[in-house]
Amino acid sequence: MSSKIIRFACDYDEGACPEIMAALAATNFEQNPGYGEDPHCDRARALIKEAIGREDAYVQFLVGGTQANTTVIAAALRPFQGVLAASTGHINVHETGAIEATGHKVLALPDPEGKVRAATVDDYVKAHWADPSHEHTVQPRMVYISHPTEGGLLYSLRELEALREVCDKHGLYLYLDGARLGYGLVSPAADVTIRDIARLTDAFYIGGTKVGALFGEAVVLLHPDLQKDFRYMIKRQGGMLAKGRLLGIQFETLFTDGLYTRIARHAVDLAMVIRDALKAKGVPFLYESPTNQQFPILPDAVVEKLSDRYAFEGWGRVDDEHTATRICTSWATPKENVDALLRDLLPLL
Repeated sequence: MSSKIIRFACDYDEGACPEIMAALAATNFEQNPGYGEDPHCDRARALIKEAIGREDAYVQFLVGGTQANTTVIAAALRPFQGVLAASTGHINVHETGAIEATGHKVLALPDPEGKVRAATVDDYVKAHWADPSHEHTVQPRMVYISHPTEGGLLYSLRELEALREVCDKHGLYLYLDGARLGYGLVSPAADVTIRDIARLTDAFYIGGTKVGALFGEAVVLLHPDLQKDFRYMIKRQGGMLAKGRLLGIQFETLFTDGLYTRIARHAVDLAMVIRDALKAKGVPFLYESPTNQQFPILPDAVVEKLSDRYAFEGWGRVDDEHTATRICTSWATPKENVDALLRDLLPLL
């Protein structure tokens, strides 16, 4: 093996899939209108609407996940309203106060698996309105979930339907962060389709940055109230890309001939190889993830021994001698890298 460190820490280290790079190069000298109002963006929107089965969807392209989250949440909420999320949710732990910077509080809900549960939402909202001084506290108005979660877990169709029901009951928007959506959709454990998501949420985004694109996310707004004036909010939040065609070209390519799900399946297949091999050696996992993120609990001595050849992310101490690590595969992970990891790791366990 070469001295190069093989990274299993992130799933966005690589550039973009060859099909996207070829499409970008082929259109390099095109002259089109800017700010996402070009023919490529229009075709990408049409392909996404067809895939989700919603002609009434409003689709806009932003450069990254934080921009998508802050823009959607800021557009949806009034100044005194907040967004409910799992305590481990991305907007609560990995966005450096970006949501709070828009003037909206993240209302963290405890959950050992990092999921937002319908019953927990119901209890929280009931408690808010039962408080005689509720106007002195932040009003819950949106539920934020990610699929997969930060721990690589999936919502079942039943769980998603229950969240839709409780949101309807209390007049809450349901927003789904799809940074790794492709990997969730193709998981062997998934019973939720992209059409289910479009049917049951008020807004979601289709992640490109982590699933084959050079950069970019496709925000899909289903609720009419969220669609109105959304482009004003994109501009205000600094998320409107002048060369918007670069985003349109990428999603046009991803949603042609099933490319998005095809490359996502490659990552999940390799992650299952890692998971099954480690489980066969009796390695415990922090989360039982059926997606491209795996969280094995490894002895510190093993992690240290492999640190000169592999980079995988620490996810927290388990005890004095063990660390939960995160191993991510991506659309671009070579099978040879997975084979090398298992060849070096398994004899140490």
